[in-house]
Amino acid sequence: MTFLRHRFATSSFACNRISLAQAIRVMTCSLIAISISIAMPGESSGEDSNSSHRVLSYNIKRGYGNDGKTDLSRTADVISKLHPDFVGLQEVDERCNRSGNVDQAQWLGEHLDMHAAFAPFMDYDGGRYGMAILSRYPIEKTEAVELARGREPRVALAAHVTLPDGNKLTLVNVHFDYIRDDTVRFEQATKVREFIQSLPNPAILLGDFNDTPESRTVKLFQDGFVEADKPADDPYTFSADKPDREIDFLFASPESQWTVKTVEVIDEPLASDHRPVIAVFQLKSS
Repeated sequence: MTFLRHRFATSSFACNRISLAQAIRVMTCSLIAISISIAMPGESSGEDSNSSHRVLSYNIKRGYGNDGKTDLSRTADVISKLHPDFVGLQEVDERCNRSGNVDQAQWLGEHLDMHAAFAPFMDYDGGRYGMAILSRYPIEKTEAVELARGREPRVALAAHVTLPDGNKLTLVNVHFDYIRDDTVRFEQATKVREFIQSLPNPAILLGDFNDTPESRTVKLFQDGFVEADKPADDPYTFSADKPDREIDFLFASPESQWTVKTVEVIDEPLASDHRPVIAVFQLKSS
């Protein structure tokens, strides 16, 4: 009888050890599953990954670098490494002699596997000079919003897209007047603000404002818009090789529907005279 009790006790202890080992395995698997779900945005946090967008603003100076060479493939490399969903490009040539008669917006779209839209400011050097938008998603419609003329004619380029989750989004790319007197520049900005406020859907505004954060041009968008605030230790976007001014900006509207997750000014001193700025915007759930 003692022997039987001893065997029973030993068997019970073995069963307890097996149960403990099984419990540890279950706990380990659960922790791994939790870690994976945390690492995958939108799976467990309730955040829709489709509503997070990497947006890049870049004055590319038609691919003309600080080494005096026009090299659009270098521009494409800079953009590609940043993996943007949307890109606003300023100073873009379309078949101009000075840049090798290349349709730069179309060329960049093809090489980056993105949809492209172009809006001209004026005829120039055998082609046209203006701005472009690149998008990961099909561009359903574009608008060229005519702005007040300064030293050169200007338009704002608006590209309307439908996101994978069905939401509508408008990208508005600007390159405001560059002369010291801000009268025309402020008039251009006012027209753009009115256009964005008339839209029935959220919008992202980006571009070369040719003005600084304390200017009335920039402040016009700091009310009612969400600004992609740059890092305090590295906010300057011009010039690329000796940055000392912040003149390129990104905003989102309406303020209540957006949050900004990250903002970075990219240290790229060669490909253009501007530094690219990329921000991640989160569109809040309806």
